[in-house]
Amino acid sequence: MGLSAQAQSATLSDVSFMKGHWLGMFNGGPIEAFWAAPAGDNLTGFMRMMRDNKVTMYEMLVFEQTEQGPVVLVKHFKPGLIAMEEKEISDRYRFIEAKKNQALFEKTDGAVRIIYELRKPTQLVIQRGKQENGKWVFADLFVFDRQ
Repeated sequence: MGLSAQAQSATLSDVSFMKGHWLGMFNGGPIEAFWAAPAGDNLTGFMRMMRDNKVTMYEMLVFEQTEQGPVVLVKHFKPGLIAMEEKEISDRYRFIEAKKNQALFEKTDGAVRIIYELRKPTQLVIQRGKQENGKWVFADLFVFDRQ
């Protein structure tokens, strides 16, 4: 499969709208996210999920600029910073397309798509998509308010 011209010309500025401190609710507890502004060849962020004042999971996210466009690398950690993926493995998502305040990525195995979207200046939404009857169907996964 060839790379789209949009993917090759995409840059980290296409996801710079994520910068900031965000708070939401997920799975019965607070979820908090921080994303730094793009610097050099990366935009780095992390999330923590909690329930009953205890962490349930940490997630490290790195957007890296490549010749093929931005990629997202994700690693998950249990309490105690115990990696859920193998040491040298991370979930990897390739850039598909960007619109104003929105970017679409697809997991390298093609099973999942993720949309990062700034719905309004104070709300960041991460949607997860899966194929149903040959169409991509998306649902909100995380909804954050700017802090």
